[in-house]
Amino acid sequence: MIFLKKQNEEFKARSQFSQVMHRLMKNKLAMLGLAILLFMIAIAAGADFIADYETEVIGQNMAERLQGPSAEHWFGTDQFGRDVFARIVHGARISLTMSIIAMTIAVAIGSIIGAIAGYFGGFRDNILMRFMDILLAIPPMLMSISIVAALGQSMSNLLIALSVAYIPVFARVIRSSILSLKDQEFVEASRCCGSNDAHIIAKHIIPNAIGPIIVQATLAMGATILIIASLSFMGLGVKPPASEWGTMLYEARNFMRQAPYLVLFPGGAITLAVISLNLLGDGLRDALDPRMKN
Repeated sequence: MIFLKKQNEEFKARSQFSQVMHRLMKNKLAMLGLAILLFMIAIAAGADFIADYETEVIGQNMAERLQGPSAEHWFGTDQFGRDVFARIVHGARISLTMSIIAMTIAVAIGSIIGAIAGYFGGFRDNILMRFMDILLAIPPMLMSISIVAALGQSMSNLLIALSVAYIPVFARVIRSSILSLKDQEFVEASRCCGSNDAHIIAKHIIPNAIGPIIVQATLAMGATILIIASLSFMGLGVKPPASEWGTMLYEARNFMRQAPYLVLFPGGAITLAVISLNLLGDGLRDALDPRMKN
């Protein structure tokens, strides 16, 4: 009986996953967003093979400064003769890597806080959620600016700022999911079998609450890329000569009339990244909605 029950649960899980994937693949906009995102990830992963960092990204060549797009320099060159295409490719690595790391940290810490608050309730819930409410009252951009200004300009401090800004968002998401799951029959059955609270949360509740977390993380990554670019543009993010997209916009601000492509291409990269993540996030939200039909 136990073996048949496990087989039934595994079949049900596979069936639910296949239904989610079917609904996601039917969403053309979500597939477009996924295709763009995978393309940008592939470019970021192979950045060192596409363009040499020392010579094309940070190396200066004043003899070729401010040259327009051509066969040799697809996106032209900047005021220091650096290849804009090479800098955008390596900038994709910086923006995507930082946003993924920041969201991973925020999801991990936020899930722990939300799980404790939602599962145990009582004074733990009140204390933790009131603190999260205080953090939620501060916009992520303002929170990031404040933390970076206080700790100093560096990539590590920027990651700390982004993580702290989004921890309360994920804490709220996981708490609301746990409140709707903790009294379900499968949780009560696990508790009756002698499972402790940590096992129930990690084995039964968190896996069933993973859908909203994935959707929120995907959408938050787009906002994170915007914050990284904005802070770099204001001089609080990634330091030059690193080729972060916001830093490229900051350096190009004095050459907008003479060489508009210096703004167009990094701005377009930011737009594509954010739109792709938003399209994918919306598609995942619809696909994971149990009310959606095939």
